[in-house]
Parts: sequence; structure tokens; C-alpha cells
Amino acid sequence: MTAPIRVLLADDQELLRATFRLLLDAAPGIEVVGEAGTGREAVAVVRATNPDVVLMDIRMPDLDGIAATAQITADEALAGVHILVLTTFETDELVLAALRAGASGYLGKGVAPNTLLDAIRTVAAGESLLSPTATTALVRRFLASPQPRLDARLPAMTDLTAREREITVLVARGLSNEEIAELLVISPATAKTHVNRAMTKVHARDRAQLVVFAYENGLMTPGGRTP
Repeated sequence: MTAPIRVLLADDQELLRATFRLLLDAAPGIEVVGEAGTGREAVAVVRATNPDVVLMDIRMPDLDGIAATAQITADEALAGVHILVLTTFETDELVLAALRAGASGYLGKGVAPNTLLDAIRTVAAGESLLSPTATTALVRRFLASPQPRLDARLPAMTDLTAREREITVLVARGLSNEEIAELLVISPATAKTHVNRAMTKVHARDRAQLVVFAYENGLMTPGGRTP
């Protein structure tokens, strides 16, 4: 029997936490293991419970959700914890800051219940997930930035093989392991291995950070084009 996905709720509004708990407790294969009303409390409860997924609000007292996310993802003992940011704020700066802090997903609080449940399962499986608004914000941020230059001398770039660069570009385009495997005529297991090796070499915690790496190092340009 598959173990349930263990979820921690971090939000400063008690009513919202109660609503999320009702939804998640009723969903098969998901278990709420704790709650937190502040960023510092979230970090402490995560260390005490070691959940699979944290639903993290951004605007919280004591310590905001992005800073709390950074503390959690920097802790090697919590390497298996995935952060799904769930917030009413989907600005360019916050989306990018959340991804850089190590968040695996970014959703608005207005999503449908089934979308949230699917997002939790996706993030728990080690995949990245962004809402359409967050994706648009991320691309818009890169459009407003100076065009990055691909510098093959950078250690992270020289460490990547030609195949791993190709895989990184496909991940940045939003393809799943199965879609990458079909496109490159390899097995999904091989595609996953290449993705994991690329993430390890560029020090990306998950696919979301690999996407940021691809854009910031010129492997991708806004609009899904390679340079």
C-alpha cells in the first residue's frame, strides 16, 4: 500500500488552514500532518514533522514564506520536502524569488480544489508546477531583463554534456520526462536520469530551478526559443 502524501499547511489565516485541511483530509492518499501560522513556526514544524509537501503562503508575520522556503530548502536534512507556494500574490518578483528560494510550485489561491490536489501530487513526485499567471510573470521578468549571454566557461555550463543541455532546454519548454523520452526516442527512465544529472550539476533542487537556470544562462529565451 502506497504511503499517503504528508502535507503541512503554512498560512496566517486560521480559517483558510481549516478549509484546506477539510479538502485535503477528504482526498485519498493525502494526509495533513501539521499547521503553522507564521514563517518561523513553519520552519520549526517542518523540522519536527518532515512532510512531503508544504503549502506555503507568502505574506506571513514573523518570517515571510519566501524566507521560510529558503531556510527549509537550505537544510540538507529536509531534502525530501517540497514547497508549493499558494498565494494571492503572483507578481513577477515574487514568482522568481520563490523559485530561487527553492519552491517547486507556485499557484494562486483561486485555483479549483482538484487543481490544488493535482498540484500537491505533482510536487510530491518531484516535478515542478507553475500557474499560467506565474509562468507569464516569469517570462515577462526575463523579457524585461538584459539578454543573458551563454558563457561556456561557467563551471555549471561546462559540466553539462551536450545531451544534458538538450534535456535542460526541453525541461524549460515544459516537457515531462515521458514527452522528452518520446521526442528523443529514449526511455522515460533514461530521460529522468539525464534530468536528475543536469539538476545535480547545476545545483538545482528541482525542475523549477532547472528552468530558472536555463533562462538565466541563455539556454532558453522568452517565447521558448533557444539562442
